[in-house]
This record gives sequence, structure tokens and C-alpha cells, in this order.
Amino acid sequence: MAVAPQRKRVRLGDLLVDQGLITEDQLQLALAEQRKLGMKLGRTLVEIGLTTENEILEALSSQLHIPLIDLRHFDFKAELVRLLPETMARRYRAIILDKQGDEIQIGMADPTDLFAYDEIDRLLKGRMKLAVVREADLLKAFDLVYRRTDEISNLAEELGQELSVGRAELNRVLHEEEVADTPVDKLLHSMFEDAVQVGASDIHIEPDETVLRIRQRVDGVLHEQVMNEVSIGPAMVIKIKLMAGLNISEKRLPQDGRFHMKIKGREFDVRISTMPVQFGESVVMRLLDQSSNILNLNQLGMPKTVQGKFQSVLRHPHGLVLVTGPTGSGKTTTLYAALSELNNAEKKIITVEDPVEYRLPRISQVQVKPKIGLTFASVLRSALRQDPDIVLVGEIRDQETTEIALRAALTGHMVLSTLHTNDAISSIDRLMDMGIQPYMIAASLRAVIAQRLVRRICESCAEPYEPDAQELAWLASVSENPEGLQLQKGGGCSHCNNTGYHGRIGVYEYMEMNRVMINALRAQDSIAFAEMAKQNEAYQSLLETSMDYARQGVTTLEEVIRVVGEVEEEVSTIEAVAEPEHELVAE
Repeated sequence: MAVAPQRKRVRLGDLLVDQGLITEDQLQLALAEQRKLGMKLGRTLVEIGLTTENEILEALSSQLHIPLIDLRHFDFKAELVRLLPETMARRYRAIILDKQGDEIQIGMADPTDLFAYDEIDRLLKGRMKLAVVREADLLKAFDLVYRRTDEISNLAEELGQELSVGRAELNRVLHEEEVADTPVDKLLHSMFEDAVQVGASDIHIEPDETVLRIRQRVDGVLHEQVMNEVSIGPAMVIKIKLMAGLNISEKRLPQDGRFHMKIKGREFDVRISTMPVQFGESVVMRLLDQSSNILNLNQLGMPKTVQGKFQSVLRHPHGLVLVTGPTGSGKTTTLYAALSELNNAEKKIITVEDPVEYRLPRISQVQVKPKIGLTFASVLRSALRQDPDIVLVGEIRDQETTEIALRAALTGHMVLSTLHTNDAISSIDRLMDMGIQPYMIAASLRAVIAQRLVRRICESCAEPYEPDAQELAWLASVSENPEGLQLQKGGGCSHCNNTGYHGRIGVYEYMEMNRVMINALRAQDSIAFAEMAKQNEAYQSLLETSMDYARQGVTTLEEVIRVVGEVEEEVSTIEAVAEPEHELVAE
């Protein structure tokens, strides 16, 4: 057999000693440590710092005469990959890469694992040709190639057939709460698993006249799967309502709820919102991963200059710090990261949220409930009697809440909150529109961060990019040397679902108050305030941050124009509203 040399028993430790990567004494140390940790030898060697994963993989590639393949740049063929069932692929850390005639190329994280090799060979019944791949890249590839879309379609069809017999069958399927393997349960579970695999933040169930649409929001963009079994929509909605403890007989009014579930070994809180639409009820479910650690400020991707200034402001004992931006711009993530920075045994922290998204240790978190009078304002008043050092207000929505928050900032508390404005400077106008006196803002406000999320270019398919004439004209208006920029974009590959993007990063505008800005604010001169803010050495605009990312090849010019365009549109609207007032004054 052509692959016989590859099936020869190879001891990884001996191989690495022969290659001079480790000594015999280091091998014995690693073997002793392996018995304690219960991990494979290669992982143990990396964990205790005796070698690197790349060195091990290159040694295996050289010794076994097999290629080392970078899966980040590999274009998978779904029909080939699925010849190896997902359970076996994950168990043996292997994936099918190619097939030529009866020869099948298999990528393995550990090509010395003879047991895994024999089991895969027994299933595939073909001549196997091995390659070595990085385990971390392999695990990511599994989530991309073993999607649940076909399984979801089959389960939807099965459920549609069951429900076709009539209302009695619908009631039976839905009210067997103790049975976890009914078609509707399996369909929902498969849908959640697929969403978690691709990193979706939301799942939308949308009934239409002749089809049912299931959409997942990944990196801020919706991806759609269309089902012809429109009759399964009501069954799915009712089952979800049962899981969230909502009123299943009420279909005329919107309802909100939440439930907890475990998906692929991770704990999730699922927030749901239902709304009556023309052809039934639309449901949106937001997935909040409780298993993952809250990001800290170092992990947000904030520019170092902005991060340093922000951390300095957070160390003040009192004052108001605002994070602004539209819905879905990552404001809550930034606030939680700030709380992680501040959270220690010496400080009492209270949060007032709607809803409480993530549970944080040592922090008193309160969920507002307006129906029983537990509003932001009422909770905030009570919170200030609990002797806090730091208070987080989930959102400043009205004059009463704003005034209480500002007074708290004036009386020795650090207050963190969010505000819906498109940039940092316009947050002052928004506060004054709420009826807040400029002197109160001047006395309490410390800093404002405006933020957006832009999509990252997919590393697997990133390539140089020449902007077109329209983009060059835009660049000329914002950059002194547009021709000198080295721009990139994603060409589209299996790793990014052919979008050219994978993941997102925050773009920030930072405004910190200084003496001249405070004086302009007290004089109620908003134009002078805006000018002073832009001249402040601490100020960094969304344009500057996003253009830095474009220069570094982190994001595309398209994403920069989208972010900056939103801000310019907001500014134009404010100026248009303000113009008539200036004309009246002139008269």
C-alpha cells in the first residue's frame, strides 16, 4: 500500500529528540507532566513552553514526508468533507481535504495516531493520503463545514408532515414538555446549534405568505435560510413561548421573555421578542453566551491612546462617563469591560439594566420592571442609598433618570451609562434636548466615547485592493495622500461564507472634557464647544480610528465609508434643524 510508511508507528517524543527540538531530559519531564495533566504529549510540550506547535507540525511534516496545510487558506468542498461524519471528525481531529479517484487526502492534527487512522480508513475504504494541520484551525473549520442547514431542512419537513394531520397533532407535539425528541424540539435544538457554530448573535423566525424564513445575524449581517413548510411557524413560536413562560394564547400583542439553555457545552441566556405580523408571529432571539468571559479593555481592540485615556478617566472617584452609538454598536460590551476594570473588593458597584445581559461577580445587578414601577429612575434613587462607589445605568432615556445620574456624579459617585447618539460631540445636544441645564453637564461630565462595529477582513482571503474613482474622490476629501494607501479586501472563501469578512472590531471616537470646553458649555455656546472639542489633544474621531484600521488592512474602505457616512448624515440632520433658528435670530 502506498501509505504504508505513514502507518509506521512513530513516537512523537523520539521524533522531536531526533530533530533536536528537545533533549531527552526535557522529554522525560514532559512525559511526567503529561501524566499529571492528562493531555497529549504535543499539547503538553507546548503548554510547558518546551517547544511551539509550529515546530512540532513542521517536524512531523518533515519526518513523515507529508505536507503541512494551512486550513485558514483552504477552500473546503462540503460534499467531500461530509463523507466523514462530524462525530468521527471531531473525535479523531481529522477532516477530508481532497479526493482524486480512490485516493482521499485527510488532514489530521496528529498523524501519528494509528488508532484514528485505522478507524477512518475502515469507514472510507479508500487509499488515504495524510497531511498535518493545526488543531486550532481544524476546530474552527469543523464549525464552518459541518453546518446544520440540511438537518434543519429535513427536520422542518418531518415536522410539517406531522402537523399536516390537524390541530390535535399540533397540541400533542407542543404540550409533551417532558419529551425532548419531538420534531419541534429537535428542529429548535438543531437551529440553536447551527447559530452557535457560526457565531450568530440573533436568530429571526419570520413567517411569509408561502415560506418561512430563518435568518441568523453573523458579524452584524443577516444570513437567510428559506423553508417551504410555512405551517411549522406557529408550532415553533408556541414552543419557544412555552420555553420562555409566555402566554401562548396571546397572538395579538408583542411579548418579551427569556430562557436558559445549554448549547454545545456552553451556557446561554436567550432573550426573545415576539411581534404579530401579517402572516403570523415574528420571533427574534438574542443569544447571550454566559460561558465566555467578559472582555476586558485590552481585548476590545481599542487604540492604545484611546484606551489609556479612557482608563485614566475611569480612575477618577466621581463623574459621568458616557458610551454612545446606535443599537448594536457594542456599547454594553464596552461598559462591561469598564466594570471588569473597576471591579475589586474595595468598591461597591451597582448596575441598573434592562435587561441584565451578563452576570458579574461581586456586582449588585438590578433588572428594571416598569410594569411594577421599577423604573430606571426609581431604582437609581434606591441604589444611591446603598452606599455605592460606582453606578452603571444601562441607558439614559429621560430627563428624570438623567438628572439623578448627573447629581450622583456630582456627589461623589462614578456613573457609567449609554446614550443613543451617533457621535461624541452631539451627546451634549442630546442631553440639553432632554432639558438638562448646561452647567450641570459641565460640572459632572468627564468623557464620552462614541463607537461602531466594523467588519474585519477575512484573513484567509485578504488581498490587495485598488479603490475605484468614486472611492478615490471620497479619500481625497478626507486624506492628504489617498494614492499612498495600501488597502485590502476579502475575496470571499469558505471560512467567511464568501462575504470577505470574518469577525468585527470596535471603532471609537473619544472626547474628554477640559477647561475651555467646560467654559463654552456654561456659556451655552454649542458651536464653540464643538470646535474646542475637536481641537482637544485627547480627541480622536471615528474617521481617524476607522482610517487607521483601513491602512493596517484590518477593515475595508467600504466599511469606513459606511461608518463615517452614518455620522455625516446625523450631523447634516442636526444642522438642517438648527438653520431656521439662526435665520430667526438674524432677523
